[in-house]
Amino acid sequence: METKRLILRQWTCADYRAYAQLNADPRVMRYFPAVLSTPESDQQAKRIQNLISERGWGFWALELKSTGQFIGFVGLHQQDENSGIPDAPLIEIGWRLSSDCWGLGYAPEAAEKALEFAFLKLAVTSVYAFTAIQNRASQRVMLKLGMLNTQQDFNHPQLSAGHRLERHCLYQITKQ
Repeated sequence: METKRLILRQWTCADYRAYAQLNADPRVMRYFPAVLSTPESDQQAKRIQNLISERGWGFWALELKSTGQFIGFVGLHQQDENSGIPDAPLIEIGWRLSSDCWGLGYAPEAAEKALEFAFLKLAVTSVYAFTAIQNRASQRVMLKLGMLNTQQDFNHPQLSAGHRLERHCLYQITKQ
């Protein structure tokens, strides 16, 4: 899929190195439990790549049209009823971009295309996003997309009690 400046596409093995660098950046991973090692990052990229191969959608690799540079991912993920996320099962929209690409409007531009896919191709009636309460930048992207805070803050089920990132907020947008 394409936007004015971006390509959302299936991952290639050539993306793994740049993705590992992104996941090793403490700024990018500030709202995640830890930075990822190269093997952890490669494993995650392979899992994402396989899900896209199986379903035809997922967290797509994000590429700048002008340079062909891999800058992260934007896309969709299915959270099942046992995920511990309020309102699950649900389709989640998410993004992770290289810090040198922040503030340029790439996340909302690509996310709008992913939402279009969710509503038109997957025919879902709503899409959700969640992040740590402290992550104001991602919440700004959610608001730019027209998402609304559901006021259903929750403890992320994969984080231990008392973890600094435990509390998450949940946003939603409907097809309307």
